[in-house]
Amino acid sequence: MANQFSFPQRVLEPIGNFLNREIKKLETRKKNLKKEDPFSNPARVTDSASPDTDAAEQFGHARVEAMRREVDRKLIAVRKALARIKIGKYGLCEDCGQMIDTDRLMVKPEATLCIKCERKREK
Repeated sequence: MANQFSFPQRVLEPIGNFLNREIKKLETRKKNLKKEDPFSNPARVTDSASPDTDAAEQFGHARVEAMRREVDRKLIAVRKALARIKIGKYGLCEDCGQMIDTDRLMVKPEATLCIKCERKREK
């Protein structure tokens, strides 16, 4: 049974603005992570580094890649929340259709699941 609740535009507008600012911050973070990746250094190809330097570069690359994947996941979630605002489904659980608790949305504005449904998915 889907709930037909939707937030008024005066509430959604600041949330949308916040989410758009989040996208800009995440995109900037992603660009900065690319610069931090030791594999992006063009001198690396011609460098005859010792094995311990190579290991440090491998570790640094793996760390940066993990952080970039997390930024990508967050970007997708934020874009999805913005899309849900546009189609009038923001704040409704995409599994059960019930309203997501507003306290949850305050902490995680990109949430698309109520806490009950998120816990079910985690099992």
